[in-house]
Amino acid sequence: MQPTVQTLEGLERQVDLVVSLEDIEKEVKTQLQRVARTAKVQGFRPGKAPLAVIERSHGPSVRYDVLNQKVAQAFDETVKAADLRVAGAPAIEPKEGAAEGTVAFTAKFEVFPEITLPDFAALEVTRVTTEVGQAEVDGTLDILRKQRATYDKVERAAQDDDRVTVDFVGKIDGVEFAGGKADNFPFVLGQGRMLAEFEAAAKGLKAGEEKTFPLTFPEDYQGKEVAGKTAEFTITMKEVAAPVLPEVDAEFAKSLGQADGDVAKLKEEILKNIEREAKARALARTKSNVFDALAKASTFDVPKALVNDDVNTRVAQAREELKMRGMPNADQFPIPAETFAPESERRVRLGLLVGDIVEQQKLRPTMEQVRARIEEIAQNYEKPEEVVAYYLSNAQSRADMENVVLEDNVIEFVLSKAKVTESKVDFKEIMGQV
Repeated sequence: MQPTVQTLEGLERQVDLVVSLEDIEKEVKTQLQRVARTAKVQGFRPGKAPLAVIERSHGPSVRYDVLNQKVAQAFDETVKAADLRVAGAPAIEPKEGAAEGTVAFTAKFEVFPEITLPDFAALEVTRVTTEVGQAEVDGTLDILRKQRATYDKVERAAQDDDRVTVDFVGKIDGVEFAGGKADNFPFVLGQGRMLAEFEAAAKGLKAGEEKTFPLTFPEDYQGKEVAGKTAEFTITMKEVAAPVLPEVDAEFAKSLGQADGDVAKLKEEILKNIEREAKARALARTKSNVFDALAKASTFDVPKALVNDDVNTRVAQAREELKMRGMPNADQFPIPAETFAPESERRVRLGLLVGDIVEQQKLRPTMEQVRARIEEIAQNYEKPEEVVAYYLSNAQSRADMENVVLEDNVIEFVLSKAKVTESKVDFKEIMGQV
């Protein structure tokens, strides 16, 4: 007779497990006999020690392992008979009052939820698009030229795109603070490297001029000792240098990898590259919108065990990132798990929902789809054929790409069923240039 599985709250279940002591001891004896054949015990030749001696040296650990095996076997048989899908590892505790000749345990666990797919036709989703043309090519060329600019000293007032060199000193309540002073400090105006008040103060100054101004650090400023405080800065302009942009000619084309120095071909390559990048970014935003709509439309309970596993993974990743940044004692640094809980719950929810959509709608990627996506990505590299060969020969990389295509299939399926609104986003905005 199989034990009865009790329903607790939500997805939680409980079952009492009973294991025969006779079965345990029989298996312990079998395993000890197996150990005795090869065991090396002082005073005996290998494999010749009496079973009683083996029992004293190995009995406790073997008995512990056998007990765990028998309890796990009983649990597996119970959930299989009840046709349950267990989410996460069960919590198993000893139970008092077992019948003579048995040991009893109570197992608490969660099951996967029954998922009802949302009404896809009722979903409201925004599809993001963007346009790429000659203006965007010219704008990209301007950015590339600015990245390769040289600077000539000028006598006029500083303006955006100039490289300025300044001395500055900052004080809070009349006292200088760490990091608030520098001599001959260069930066380019208009790139947002410095805080807005600092750039505004430098703009309009000529070499030799000085200006004192207040600057309030943001509350979330990386320098915690000054975050949210107001300092008084004095800035002295040492030099103003205007940018000199390279001409878009054969030499410029070669510097960007166009071996023939063909400017027309360079522009064609730039167009293809920014089209791919803009398409990928628009797709990412659309994908986020689809997943938001799916998450909003799902109402099933999510297993806490899976959420906790995801939270623990993300906390571990955060610690590794702190280590890579050189933070001392990263393993002990307090990282509140609740910070990740909402996003982890969303990730688990979407993972379960997407898995059901894939199975019910038969959206698993084909090898042709995977190869096409690999070839598309490979166009971003100098030797596309080598990239394709790598992905196809590396099992993990190929599996990662299969997951990408699987997500694409789900997105296309939902878009084909949902109420879709088109949203055209400016190229500069979608490329993060604003």
